[in-house]
Parts: sequence; C-alpha cells; structure tokens
Amino acid sequence: MLERNTTPTPKKISIQPKILIIVVIAIAIVAIFSTSFFVVDQTEQSVVLRFGQYNRVVGPGLQFKAPLGIEKSYNVPTQVVQNMSFGFRTEQSGVNTIFDQRDFPEESVMLTGDLNIIDVEWVLQYKIDNPYAWLFNVEDKTSTIRDISQSVINELVGDLPILSVMGSSRTDIEVSAQQQMQDILSSYGLGIKIVTVKLKNIVPPVGEVQDAFEDVNKAIQDMNRLINEGKEQYNKEIPKARGEAAQQIQFAEGYYSERINEAKGDVARFNSVREAYNESKEVTSTRLYIETMESILSSGNTTIIDKNLENFLPLQDIGGTK
Repeated sequence: MLERNTTPTPKKISIQPKILIIVVIAIAIVAIFSTSFFVVDQTEQSVVLRFGQYNRVVGPGLQFKAPLGIEKSYNVPTQVVQNMSFGFRTEQSGVNTIFDQRDFPEESVMLTGDLNIIDVEWVLQYKIDNPYAWLFNVEDKTSTIRDISQSVINELVGDLPILSVMGSSRTDIEVSAQQQMQDILSSYGLGIKIVTVKLKNIVPPVGEVQDAFEDVNKAIQDMNRLINEGKEQYNKEIPKARGEAAQQIQFAEGYYSERINEAKGDVARFNSVREAYNESKEVTSTRLYIETMESILSSGNTTIIDKNLENFLPLQDIGGTK
C-alpha cells in the first residue's frame, strides 16, 4: 500500500514587476534626497568638492549638493576662536569636572639673550579665515602652527635679557610674536588669522636660580613701592608748599600796596599843609600848634610844668568832655 505525502507544498510569492520598479525608484529617491542636502552651522562655512575637485564655499543654513557622492562637503569652523597652549595643557580628570594642568618643559624652557635659562608659557588664539586654504594648502596644520609659534617665541626671548623678558618687554614680545607668526603663516597659505598671543607664566627654572630671581623681583617691587610712596608724598607736599608760598606772596603784595598808598597819602597831606602854609604862614602855624596841643592833651595823661620848673601839675581829661 502506497503512503500518502502529507507535507504541505509552499506557496510561491509572486511580485509583480511594477511593484518592484516602484520600490526601487522609492529607494533611489530616498538615497538621492538623503545625500543631496546638508546643514552648515552659524559658526561654520562649508567647502564643496565635485568629483574631488574644489567647486565652491557655502555659508550657514540648509544647503544643496549633487547626490550620490558626486559632490562632498566639508564644514570648517570659521567663526570659532581656537586655542593652543605651549608649555602646559589643561586636561579634565574624573567625572567631577576637575581640571589638571600638565607641564611640557620641552616647549617652554629656552635661553635668553644674556645666556640665562627661563621657562616661558604662552597661549595662541586664532581663527580660520580661508576654509579652502585650511583644508588643502598644508597637510599637518597643528604641527605647523606649533613649530612656527615656538620658533618665533624662542627668537624673541633669545634677543632679550632675562629681566626684560620677565618684566618690561612682556607686551612687546606679545605684539611682535603675533605679527611675525601671522606673516609666516600667511606666506605658507594656512588660511588662519592670529587673534592674540598671550604670555602666561614667565619664571626661571625651579631651584636656587628661581629663589634668587624671586628675591630680585621682591626687591624691585619694594623699590617701586618706595618710589610710588615718595611720589605720593611729593605730590602732597609740593602743592601745599606752593599754596603757602602763593599766600605769602599775596600778603606781601598787599602789604606793599598798603604801605605805598599810606606813603602817598602822607605825601599828599604834607603837600597840602605846605601849600596852605605858604599861602598863610601865621594862620597855618597857629592851626598846627592847636592841632598838636589837642593831640597831646587828648591822650588822657598830661603833666604841665611851669616854665620856671618850680612846680608841675598832672591833669587828666584836660581835653574836655567827649
């Protein structure tokens, strides 16, 4: 007796060619749209390449490019100020956002013009102003910037004595370093603009040399403090002395004017009396005698002596009632 096969025959799924074509077209459309648009941030510019060759630079916003890899875009942060530190690095450690600083003396220890060793740390800030040049003109951009920056700072520090580097020439070094770095990087076509060069710690090497320089700096600070105190006292006392001198001069000038006027008044009074005397000598003599006697007798303490000197008589208030 023959056994009957009970295994079910699988059903064949038939896909219509029309549906398959629609699915393929839909996938192609999705692929085209997904590779045709890209977003450029407000702080960026994007360089677009067509078949690997530079085509254009576009700004922020939603941008279009040829799909399926025909055009590729590279966003470059042109509005962001980027930092490079030399001689130290600040690194985050742990989950509590604790920042540790590591020193790199091979970058910061250098020789000064008077053959002293000094440790100079600095920060370089720059912005990308030509995204095409930044992407394609220099291969190792970070190393190039670091090498040029170290070379310029070493040259400037090597031309100055150590005390100038630590004190008076600090600003001059920053300004000159920024200009020289910009000139060299521009000649390389790196496509960046140096924003600032800021010197940080400038100290002698650790040890007896550093202790000695700290003593020198303390002495310089004490000297400057005493000079400032002296200038302050000078500015306080000199105006005061000048004011007193001006006051004395004004008093003397006033006294001078007063005496001159009194003398002129006495001369004018004498001249008037002389003129009156010349016009009437007897009357004038009598008037002068009377005025003189009134002045004497009105003094309040008068003694009369007779001409024979036989007796004298003190008289009080002989001038009469007032």
